[in-house]
Amino acid sequence: MSPVKSLARTRHELAEFVRQRRERVTPAEVGLPSGPRRRTPGLRREEVAALAGVGITWYTWFEQGRDINVSETFLLNLSRVLKLDDEDCCHLFMLAQQRPPAYEARQATAVSRLTQAVLDQLAPCPAYVMNLRWDLVAWNQSADHWFRLNERADTERNLLRLVFRDDVLRERMPDWERDARKLLANFRCDLAVAPEDPTMTAFVDEMRRLSEPFRHWWDEPDRQGYQRGISRLTGDDGRVRSLRHEMLIVDEHLHLRMLVYFEDEAGNGVGDTAPRGN
Repeated sequence: MSPVKSLARTRHELAEFVRQRRERVTPAEVGLPSGPRRRTPGLRREEVAALAGVGITWYTWFEQGRDINVSETFLLNLSRVLKLDDEDCCHLFMLAQQRPPAYEARQATAVSRLTQAVLDQLAPCPAYVMNLRWDLVAWNQSADHWFRLNERADTERNLLRLVFRDDVLRERMPDWERDARKLLANFRCDLAVAPEDPTMTAFVDEMRRLSEPFRHWWDEPDRQGYQRGISRLTGDDGRVRSLRHEMLIVDEHLHLRMLVYFEDEAGNGVGDTAPRGN
């Protein structure tokens, strides 16, 4: 297919996508009266234009798929007006600008009941779900046994905060320095996804104030490799367990990932594996 035909098809898909989403939103959802004589399904074009902060003629051209330039601000405003979720917002950007929107670190604080059921079914393997800031937002009973998550305050349920600030956990990590440095290196990669997000930068600033090792290693070039989980942990029985873990994507748009730990009977900790993230 030639570039001209491909572009024409994309504009047609954009026009159809926006029209369908506009017709799904009721006036009441955006604070407008319905009126007894209203015939248009969903919102009218002029209503969307006004709510998105653009002129009706320009918006009509946009919805018709004409060759006009659109800004990121307009697309984000339109996503808000049309009540688009993260997946639909990304699709809108791909159709309009052939790129996803700039990532904002939406720090989800919960998971669906089905995801929680998956976590529970994974027992006795410890497993938890964390967001981009490495907050632990869900876990199973086995993970709670390891990390005492249920008895902690919400602000303390963060993997880096636990590793760098919890003295009890630190004593149970035979390879604390190696693990901490590799975890920090991996978190730096996640920060690159949303380098200007205030929740991410505020967390880094706070950890730099609270932990001297965090501050020192954060300022050093990375030479340690990467990992997302702890490689060895001493259990309540005093036995040191070598661990491997696997990362699963729970929600790519909310950047939720599940870490599942497996005890390595051969004694090869996660730090001995070559692939990044495993």
